[in-house]
Amino acid sequence: MKKILFIVALIANLSLFAQVEFEAKVSKTSLGINERLRIDFIMNEDGDNFNPPAFEGFKVVGGPGQSVNYLWVNGRKSFNKTYTYVLMPLKKGNIVIKQSSIEINGQVYKTSPIKITVGNAVAEERDPYANPYNNQQQQQQSTYAGKDGVHLVAEISNVNPYLNEPITVVYKIYVSNRSAVGGWRELSSPKYSNFWSQNIDVKQLQIQQGKYQGEDYRFAILRKTVLYPQKSGKLEIEPLSLDVEVEVPSGKVDFFGRPLMTVGSKKVSAGAKIINVKPLPESGKPEDFTGAVGHFDFNVIPSKTKLKNGESLDLKVVVSGKGNLKLFTLPKPVLPSSLEMYDPVHQENVTTPLSGMTGNISDTYTIIPQFKGNYPIQPLTFSYFDLGTKTYKTISSKEINIEVLNGPTSTNNNAVAGNNSNKTKVASNAAFGFIKLKTSLASTTQSDFLGSGLFYSLLFLPFFLIPVIMAIRKKKEAIDGDVIGNRIRMSNKLAKKYLSEAQKQINNKEPFYIALERALHNFLKAKLHIETSEMSKDKIRELLEIKNANQETINKFIALTESCEFARYAPSTSTSIQNDYNLAVTIISELEKQI
Repeated sequence: MKKILFIVALIANLSLFAQVEFEAKVSKTSLGINERLRIDFIMNEDGDNFNPPAFEGFKVVGGPGQSVNYLWVNGRKSFNKTYTYVLMPLKKGNIVIKQSSIEINGQVYKTSPIKITVGNAVAEERDPYANPYNNQQQQQQSTYAGKDGVHLVAEISNVNPYLNEPITVVYKIYVSNRSAVGGWRELSSPKYSNFWSQNIDVKQLQIQQGKYQGEDYRFAILRKTVLYPQKSGKLEIEPLSLDVEVEVPSGKVDFFGRPLMTVGSKKVSAGAKIINVKPLPESGKPEDFTGAVGHFDFNVIPSKTKLKNGESLDLKVVVSGKGNLKLFTLPKPVLPSSLEMYDPVHQENVTTPLSGMTGNISDTYTIIPQFKGNYPIQPLTFSYFDLGTKTYKTISSKEINIEVLNGPTSTNNNAVAGNNSNKTKVASNAAFGFIKLKTSLASTTQSDFLGSGLFYSLLFLPFFLIPVIMAIRKKKEAIDGDVIGNRIRMSNKLAKKYLSEAQKQINNKEPFYIALERALHNFLKAKLHIETSEMSKDKIRELLEIKNANQETINKFIALTESCEFARYAPSTSTSIQNDYNLAVTIISELEKQI
């Protein structure tokens, strides 16, 4: 009997605890950026110290409202208390409404977090919770706002363009002549995925008269955007959404018959737009086509065509006109091997009005000749798709001839001349080869080979050579296995070779500095165990400091390598070349001692 009473009491106590409920309910879990959300915090027991969440990502536009309901059914009391808020989302995405808490009978209760998904603006807001305390007035205001209110429109110049053909999007806000706008706040900005976009600033709003759905309206241009589609197919432009403070007729009149106005806020959206982008035709497409669309001119301009040894010229490749100037690459010139060409300097002189990009772009190449002679630069071709004729067009430049007036001749010619000189020298020596200046006498008697000293020497020589061969083989295997050591020895050998070569070429500026620079690089490869691809100035400085090299010597070494790069093309004297050689020998000797 006692056990039964204990179980009944336990169930009664559990039922008392289970009766306390505190939860949060929302009107919807998915809404548009221009819609509103109602959230109710409901409890079945009266409590204290109610703490609502911070509502991050939302703006509270209504509440808190409070309602209490008592209900008696068959002698049993039912209690219900609700706190109500109306929220407006501030951004798109997934937003979490965090927990709220309240204290009931000395115990703290909390609600569960709620995940809300905020998407694109809907066509028209029709939320019954926008004003929970005056729904009739809100519905009446919405009716007049739709008739005499505000509308946001996105006007697109062409909804079926070619790939990389410019189109414009102009956002206009239309206001009825019976309404007024006090201001607006942007809820969501349009996103142009798969478009190159350029916004055009609207410096001052100008109110103009126009038509909207056949009725007279005032309108102003809010934003202008130029778009270049970068992908064919159906592309979506996300809408622009605004929260507008609007004054509209309430449907009532005053004593004198004038309409009474109601001030409120309205969410307006331009709506999403679909652009059908046509691909460029494959028929007739040139091989060198890189995506240029529009109408262009093409020129290749040299700064000079005659120059002396050591001088340089600039070759400018220019495309000008109207089209997608920033969205394609320029052709690259192909030069003879005797002309050294550096990476181009790219320049853009482009403006983007509402009609699209216009101006010019250019690549300027610096070219330095190595030898005397005439060097032709072959014509360049530039292809583009002409929107006027809907066909591909190709422009070719003229052939450019570069004349180098003086300087060394080609290396191949020197090699041929050297070979001819050697052949002449050999032929001259061979002319007296038959004359013998000394006499050598040989004995006429011959001894037997078998049993001679030479016989026994050759017989036992292989046995003596076996340990020598084995020792040599082991040493060779050790040397072959020492990859790092071999690399260091090879770099040391090359450093000495190129330093010796630099000394031989001390009267020829360019070969001297090439050999000197290679000697410095190979010295670093031997001492620092690095490859040529790792030879940056910062890396060299860091490794030399780790090897405890003197800071002054490090600075001299880096300065000398920079001097070798520029001295090849700058005027120099025999004295400066000799000084650079002496300095290189001194620096290598100092670094050899220090590291």
